[in-house]
Amino acid sequence: MPLNNLRQFVSAIEEQGELVRISHPVRARLEIAEIADRVMKSPGGGPALLFEHVLLDDGQRSPVPVVINAFGSMTRMCLALGVEDLDTIGGRITELLNPKVPEGLLGKLAMVPKLAEVAKFPPRTKKGRAPCQEVVLEGEACDMTRFPILTTWPQDGGPYLTLPLVITRDPESGIRNVGTYRVQVLGPRSLAMHWQRHKVGAAHWREMAARGDRMPVVIALGGDPASIYSGSAPLPPTIDEFIFAGFLRKAPVELVKAKTCDLDVPAEADIVIEGYIDPAEDLVLEGPFGDHTGFYSLADYYPEVHVTAITQRADPLYPATLVGRPPMEDFYMGHATERIFLPLLRLTVPEIVDYHMPAPGIFHNLVFVAIDKQYPGQAYKVMNAMWGQGLMSLAKVIVVVDKDVNVQDPDEAWWIALNNIDPERDVRFTMGPVDVLDHASREFTYGSKMGIDGTRKWAEEGYHREWPDLITMDDATKTRIDEMWPHLGIDLP
Repeated sequence: MPLNNLRQFVSAIEEQGELVRISHPVRARLEIAEIADRVMKSPGGGPALLFEHVLLDDGQRSPVPVVINAFGSMTRMCLALGVEDLDTIGGRITELLNPKVPEGLLGKLAMVPKLAEVAKFPPRTKKGRAPCQEVVLEGEACDMTRFPILTTWPQDGGPYLTLPLVITRDPESGIRNVGTYRVQVLGPRSLAMHWQRHKVGAAHWREMAARGDRMPVVIALGGDPASIYSGSAPLPPTIDEFIFAGFLRKAPVELVKAKTCDLDVPAEADIVIEGYIDPAEDLVLEGPFGDHTGFYSLADYYPEVHVTAITQRADPLYPATLVGRPPMEDFYMGHATERIFLPLLRLTVPEIVDYHMPAPGIFHNLVFVAIDKQYPGQAYKVMNAMWGQGLMSLAKVIVVVDKDVNVQDPDEAWWIALNNIDPERDVRFTMGPVDVLDHASREFTYGSKMGIDGTRKWAEEGYHREWPDLITMDDATKTRIDEMWPHLGIDLP
């Protein structure tokens, strides 16, 4: 059965022995972040943390506990998505993308369950009272400052929502978007929405601003773990994240109408913040913010969200994450994205065998790609193809190696690539869009990229010497030593 809400997810984590409950008083300002940072950087990502006694800025105890690092290990990511191995989801996607119709009636009938599975994905709208609306506050009764919203780093411009689902709708197509964007709390009913220009939510805002229309916005906190993850997934603008979440959990996501705007929200969310953006108003100063690059992103101007209602469960949990110098919780969420979207990447770049975005590369700075090389220059073809794939266009450095290289091991990938390159011959530079958070680029969101061809070189690529073999021991010797090993008295970890 899929996990339907955050409380069920936390209970499942605790049953696995990966949750630590903290009853000691801890401040929402900086202290939770410092504890979480130490835990996230421990081997394997450390346990999930449930802070039961959180102190607000005024020293009062918050009635709402804080859960953080819930997605911060490979086992918890698998638990969140209901699988034992993240590659299982990629396998399901591959089957859907390659519906080879078998011969014979029995074979065709065997496809029916798979086709029926697809039909279950669209979310369902619940009528009547939903768990996320057990408590409803509207207008002046709304007060964001009563929640344990974290200030994570000393130079941050204020407290931030760090794990929200920001829900908007395309004014032309009506297609919903659910994105995970940081949101700064400016006051009881005032928020600053950090919409990077490459994000779908920002595109919706630009369209609404061009029309001069108020833009409804809903921010959901909590809900089922598949939906929480899906907000971070790099889906095409035409794909509804709640449909994708339904695919992941093999069951529809249940939604309910918001109270003060025409948007649907997750029925199982813990806290829902409803509001609007008025394009006639000036932008507000947002930031600085200690970001996933490990550096502060500087203050800039972004749209202001006016809060019209806050709804919640009677006993909500407040979900948060922490970003900063890697590795952090977002590495494990990013790794899930890497595994899940590999089949989709292969649709347009079929020679890709595997790829990996290591933690120090903070997703967009470094991508290792293993390919089945069939012709000269293919590494450059792959680089250019990847720079044309959605948010992969922001990748700063792409390193291409041969198919027998384990790109999941960055040390091995670098070892092979650095041995295989002549720097002048095998490195290419190009210009294009870069991440908004890239402080080193020559211009804001625009700069250079580097592609490194770390594959074995062919004669047509200008290599006319003999290419050496890798050093490996022969199988017979390895077998003899395997049999001998228990008698040697050598204890290796």
